[in-house]
Amino acid sequence: MKRQEIFAKVEDIFKDLLDDEDFKLTEEMSADDIQEWDSLFHITLIASIEDEFKISISTTEVAKAKNIGVMLDMIERELGA
Repeated sequence: MKRQEIFAKVEDIFKDLLDDEDFKLTEEMSADDIQEWDSLFHITLIASIEDEFKISISTTEVAKAKNIGVMLDMIERELGA
């Protein structure tokens, strides 16, 4: 799966969780940029990503996910892309 496809799926997850179809995601975004992104949102986000991509993300990897770009890198590694 190409990074663009992964990005589009992650953006769709954000749109769903935020209930905002107009939401635009960037690779530079982090929790600091999205008001609703608190600890509960983060857990829900990771669970949604694991479900969508059929992967398992370790707690260590979750802690490293400082922004969307790092999160995409992590998903690519898990998918073997």
